[in-house]
Amino acid sequence: MSFDFGSSPANPADAKRDGVYSRRGSSRAVTTAALLTGLIGGVLFGCNYPASAQHAASGAQAAVVAASQPAVASSTAPLVTGLPDFTPLVERVGPSVVNIRVMEKVQRNPFAGRSSGDPMEELLRRFFGITIPDGGSRRRQQAPDSGMEERPAGLGSGFVLSADGYIMTNAHVVDDADALVVTLPDKREFRGKVVGKDKRTDVAVVKIDAKNLSPVKVRNVDNLKVGQWVVAIGSPFGLENSVTAGIVSAKQRDTGEYLPFIQTDVAINPGNSGGPLINMSGEVVGINSQIYSRSGGFMGISFSIPIDEAMRIADQLRATGSVTRGRIGVQIDPVDKEVAESLGLAAEQGALVRSVEANAPADKAGIQPGDIITKFNGKNIERTSDLPRLVGETKPGTTVSVTLLRNGSSKNVSVVIGKSLEEGQRAEAGDADKKAGAVANARSLGLEVADISAAQRKQLQVKGGVLVQDVAPRSRAEQAGLQEGDVIVSLGNQPVDSVSSFNAAVAKLPADKPATVLIQRGGMAHYGVIRPRP
Repeated sequence: MSFDFGSSPANPADAKRDGVYSRRGSSRAVTTAALLTGLIGGVLFGCNYPASAQHAASGAQAAVVAASQPAVASSTAPLVTGLPDFTPLVERVGPSVVNIRVMEKVQRNPFAGRSSGDPMEELLRRFFGITIPDGGSRRRQQAPDSGMEERPAGLGSGFVLSADGYIMTNAHVVDDADALVVTLPDKREFRGKVVGKDKRTDVAVVKIDAKNLSPVKVRNVDNLKVGQWVVAIGSPFGLENSVTAGIVSAKQRDTGEYLPFIQTDVAINPGNSGGPLINMSGEVVGINSQIYSRSGGFMGISFSIPIDEAMRIADQLRATGSVTRGRIGVQIDPVDKEVAESLGLAAEQGALVRSVEANAPADKAGIQPGDIITKFNGKNIERTSDLPRLVGETKPGTTVSVTLLRNGSSKNVSVVIGKSLEEGQRAEAGDADKKAGAVANARSLGLEVADISAAQRKQLQVKGGVLVQDVAPRSRAEQAGLQEGDVIVSLGNQPVDSVSSFNAAVAKLPADKPATVLIQRGGMAHYGVIRPRP
């Protein structure tokens, strides 16, 4: 897998990952929730649970008993006693959690739902299946209504950032929405406007015309510990203000996404997406975004976006409506055990430079393929995913120091950070690609795909393939039945084992004939047909 810091990567949920990063193959057993077909993410609350008087009394008794016992007896004393009471947290944070309905505009059926206005006719139709003939004739006599109407297309959650109506949620919740309806816990409804969204981090900000709302409190993720209780409040399957609880399973879990996630075992299901993860003090530490699933439902593993990263993105979205990221123009690979041993490294750390984009900031600074980047601007690169995150956070035009390991020797170079292709350069790059005849890639099918690591292949039980991370609405890929989380094994009878081989297969697709695509989904093989471009 690789991260692309320069050229436009052909991957999923966003061919969006160009510039600063080309995402690694994430386990699409990690299912990114989306619209009503599968929104996930919830409001996670944790609480400093108050100990009851009974617990306090029993604790005092235990202390007296322990004092009377030999010192060796203390080794058997439990480290954890009692269970938390989440009631205070639910009462405190519940008013800050909202329900978000995604609406789409569709052509209205000319005669659907039209009636004479007779209440008795409607009663007979709904409960007894009886249609009054006169009523039917009256309906036919009415002029057809060929206008547009709104209908629900998805469901998610969110939480209040400010008293004047700013709300945070997931980008995938509001993506491609024609309209938004935000419902507060007191049942008031407001039309929502998307202020900005960032697909790379899956963060979005929505504004409603409301005052005196109850904003959440935010806490630095550094203070979050594995094993702590957290709680979720959200709208799984449309069930508003549902509360679930669990513990933090891991921090900085690398799933191949742009950011390292907080892993929990809080029950998260479609409709929870976009809600906050709350610590024991009632402070937001994350946004629920993904689950690991082989079925599409909760299987005990949920992922949340760290709130400090999300707030940094949200601040930019509120200020400008978009996100500006830095880039250096390299593609990187992990430093695995074999690479570390061959170079005499004590640990599998750093980012191995696979390629350098010509005339990119990295190229101008003298960074070469085969270099291992160990530090960026003074910060250690512990995991490969650290580098794209740190580069993306750096303001374009900033000069930073990059520490390299080359031929066993450490070397420092200065790099002037460039501007991500997301900021207007993507379109220019796309035009250049067209002129060069290089548009035959995943995006031409409406797909974003990613490489699958060896560990992921073992987990997914596949020998090759690429992971589908996003399918564009009304695209050729969607028409063929492809979904997020699918593993494409072959395309046009061409075996696929990497993003590059997939793009090569796309380039060979006939322009005027359909082509087969073989995918694996849920442990079963499925065939689809890619139709020619209309």
